[in-house]
Amino acid sequence: MSAIKEYLGDKSLYKKMFKIAVPISLQSLITVGINLMDTVMLSDMGDAQLSASSLAGQFINIFMICCMGIGMGASVLTSRFWGMKDMNSLKKSITLMLRFCVIFSAVFTLATIAVPRLIMRMYSNDAEIVSYGVLYLRWMIPTYICMGLSLTCTIVLRSVGQVKIPLICSIIAFFVNVFSNWVFIFGKLGAPRMEIEGAALGTLIARIFELCFICGYFFFVDKRICYRIKCFVMRCRDMLSEYVRVSIPVLISDGLLALGNNAVAMVMGHIGKAFVAANSVTVVVQQLSSVLTQGISNASGIITGHTMGEGDYQKAQRQGYTFLIMGLLIGLFAAGVIMLLRTPIINYYDVSAEAKEISYQLMDAIVLIVIFQSIGSILTKGVLRAGGDTRFLMVGDILFLWIASIPLGVLAGLVLKLPAFWIYIALKIDQIIKSIWCIFRLKSGKWLKHISSASGN
Repeated sequence: MSAIKEYLGDKSLYKKMFKIAVPISLQSLITVGINLMDTVMLSDMGDAQLSASSLAGQFINIFMICCMGIGMGASVLTSRFWGMKDMNSLKKSITLMLRFCVIFSAVFTLATIAVPRLIMRMYSNDAEIVSYGVLYLRWMIPTYICMGLSLTCTIVLRSVGQVKIPLICSIIAFFVNVFSNWVFIFGKLGAPRMEIEGAALGTLIARIFELCFICGYFFFVDKRICYRIKCFVMRCRDMLSEYVRVSIPVLISDGLLALGNNAVAMVMGHIGKAFVAANSVTVVVQQLSSVLTQGISNASGIITGHTMGEGDYQKAQRQGYTFLIMGLLIGLFAAGVIMLLRTPIINYYDVSAEAKEISYQLMDAIVLIVIFQSIGSILTKGVLRAGGDTRFLMVGDILFLWIASIPLGVLAGLVLKLPAFWIYIALKIDQIIKSIWCIFRLKSGKWLKHISSASGN
């Protein structure tokens, strides 16, 4: 019984976990709500505009996932240094993170300005979808720097246990986005009817708000880290090698994930307009069912980082097993949620009969995949990453996504033209393989890595 209790964890662990996980999960839920409202409002404009915004959003998601990689890579260090109470090393890690963020923002901004039509043609050959997508992307040009800074600063705040401020920001941003969409998509309150451009403008307004709220707090108000704008020019050369060793594999891993997701979107885009519209519906449901997973994943990473920063590696190993069990239970719960909600949600969308039929097939596949996705997310994005095992995870992402999922997805969707259920299973097969692979890695204990501070400790 004592051994079982060690695997299940104690009250203090659950108290700390839910204190972090619940606000993050609520924030994720709000994000899903924004995406849901965007797709519902645009579904009134037809499959073409809905598909265009979905596919244009895939390119923007590359940037967002890269920023998450930059931020999560830095959070491996910041959570560890927070546990060590090494504030100098923590600030240097943040500085390096922000510099990378600015560089990536500039690259994506220039690409969107220069070749928006080429970007859209990567996802679809449909001229109507491409034209609508170009209109959407042009409004997104200013959002990259807004998203990059607010997202990375949010991740750092979470890594030191500050989760309330990002949640408050997301709640307000939700209403800003929905109201702006209503005004500009449909031309309310005297505004012009902008349709898909209105959805893009609504998103831009919300991103500007998030930048002002999060970065205003982070740079001028926060008393935990006390990071200020002048810290951006501090010398960080002594931290650079450790940052690169730990964080760059995370960036590469998440970057490859973003590219892989876009390759998946390209396969779907070339299957047909109805398939893309159906996927737009199911993505929201999948996100809705995984909000708790995201919260626990983030919490497991933060707690593991703090525990290892305190030097208790055996405790971190025990906590890893606890988070694994939670991943399985949450995955089963998420599968049940999808089964309950799929019919009313699909019927709520004003899409074609063909798109609805495909949506049901995709939902059946998601019910299976989400169980493995929950386990994999908590281990890869939380426990193992916080342990410093970032190179191992990078190799896993490369192998399973690019050698298994994408080739099998192309074969199933574009060559064999299998039913939508089997296409989706093929495209997400990496989630099944990766979760099993990471369980064995957790058991081995090789994921517990030492991280050096700027002072050499």
